[in-house]
Amino acid sequence: MPEKLMAMRRAHGVTPARARRPVMLAIAGDSASGKTTLTAGLVEALREERRHLPFTPLHPECNHIDIMEQHLQLLATGQPILKPVYNHRTGTFGRPELIEPSDIVIVEGLLPLYTGLARACFDVTVYMDPPEDIRQGWKIDRDCRKRGYSVGQVLAELTRREPESAQYIRPQRGHADVVVQFAPLFHNANGANGHTHPGRPATGGNDHPLSATLLLRPTIRHPDLSTVLTDDNRRAIHLKLVRDEDGKPVDALHVHGHAPKEHSTEIEHHIWGLLGEDEPLPTTLGVLDNGRSEPLALTQLVLLYHLLRLVQDGDG
Repeated sequence: MPEKLMAMRRAHGVTPARARRPVMLAIAGDSASGKTTLTAGLVEALREERRHLPFTPLHPECNHIDIMEQHLQLLATGQPILKPVYNHRTGTFGRPELIEPSDIVIVEGLLPLYTGLARACFDVTVYMDPPEDIRQGWKIDRDCRKRGYSVGQVLAELTRREPESAQYIRPQRGHADVVVQFAPLFHNANGANGHTHPGRPATGGNDHPLSATLLLRPTIRHPDLSTVLTDDNRRAIHLKLVRDEDGKPVDALHVHGHAPKEHSTEIEHHIWGLLGEDEPLPTTLGVLDNGRSEPLALTQLVLLYHLLRLVQDGDG
């Protein structure tokens, strides 16, 4: 990739002989957009199936862009970093954490795709794009349950952050190889479904678990699903050509929230088979506190396919 190679040479000249460049995955999105939920299944799958290939999940939830760029360049060339550790309760930074990259590095945060230099460090890029009312419901639920805030405090913070979200966070969507949206099939933008989670039935009188739509942009080579998506499973899982926000055509993979497990399992085994892996299909994909989500499992597997294929091809 010319942009990546040029950026790496600018930063370090050449990769040191002792360091093997890892495969880099970015998962960007606004606060409470589902980044950690998506990442968790990938992390567990890599632990279960690739125990000999350690990985590094990062959470760069700060605005020190120059430090982030420097750290991403170091990681992308196989070098260790001292990662800042942010405390959400106190709003301060604690003792830095030593991160030594291995074959796969997952970077999850608010701004990993904000600058061209940062984007040049990644092999695969993802943007989490839930409907805004659902994201706000997730943030209220998370911040009140896990971080001790009141609903009023979270709503005030959402209002305060909106201009920065529009200016800095959402434009990253245009730079992602994969755009992921979890939403009820019959989404009501008035907020009735605002407290749903991937795979969890919606509130407000509805009973629709979240579906997933993945925009698969032609910036990377995605798994070929043409032979496995048939009339038998098309109502639950289908791939069609749509127009992106910029008007360009893009493949959209839709997984219905009620997709039968036998349909999604067939497609998952097909994708796993494309990798030629000796290990069985990971059992941790799609796992949530309240059960299993087939849309989440298939989304995680598409990303896992890209990571493992790059490792196999020696691109890392």
